[in-house]
Amino acid sequence: MPDQQHSAAQRQQQASSFGAAAATYERGRPPYPPEAVDWLLPDGATRVLDLGAGTGKLTRQLRDRGLDVIAVEPSAGMREQLARAVPGVTTYAGSAEAIPLPDGSVDAVLVAQAWHWVDRSRAVPEVARVLVPGGRLGLAWNMRDEREAWVAELGRILHDAGEPDREDQATIGPPFGPVERHEVAWKHRISRDELIDMAASRSYVLTMPDEQRARVLAQVRHLADTDPALAGSDELVLPYVTECYRAQLG
Repeated sequence: MPDQQHSAAQRQQQASSFGAAAATYERGRPPYPPEAVDWLLPDGATRVLDLGAGTGKLTRQLRDRGLDVIAVEPSAGMREQLARAVPGVTTYAGSAEAIPLPDGSVDAVLVAQAWHWVDRSRAVPEVARVLVPGGRLGLAWNMRDEREAWVAELGRILHDAGEPDREDQATIGPPFGPVERHEVAWKHRISRDELIDMAASRSYVLTMPDEQRARVLAQVRHLADTDPALAGSDELVLPYVTECYRAQLG
């Protein structure tokens, strides 16, 4: 039990760590490939909730499609960045466990890079409550594609720093139907500084003691400066696989 309590406390600390580093998150995190967004959205959807919207990475892509987008995000720091990045979008303080919307008010709920933080026993019925009958829940995660050698080395650095192992993070369950899965491979062009920000924005790095965090980021910088695939390049190409999941409300 003490180990479980420690793990839960550490998880909560990591989940709440993003607000203070919202600007770093905004600079370092990638968007989502259009093909993934296409697959997640149901045909004919007009009103969409971006749940756990963060700094609005997905929010702006939904808005640019002409959709009526509502963003819900628990972190005040993240909401401030979102308001600057996506002005005019309706944004509320809230969480997957307590969504500040009426029953049956949205056609789809999309959760990008955040479902693994939620209490699913409370979040699933709450998402179902705000969806119209037959509405859709869509989940997405951008995962680094470690089939390239330098990305695998980056993964080793971050895993040694405490990056958690993967789990079955796309569990949904009733009252939703079967979960469908789709992958999109794509490449994200970033600067060297943005690579550092990407690493610095990871929750397990944000919550490190200052000296340990500085060592990890120095390793990432050394990789960018010395790896043959990266050295001397101002622009880096970081490959991703976006993992997408969707389920219809029964």
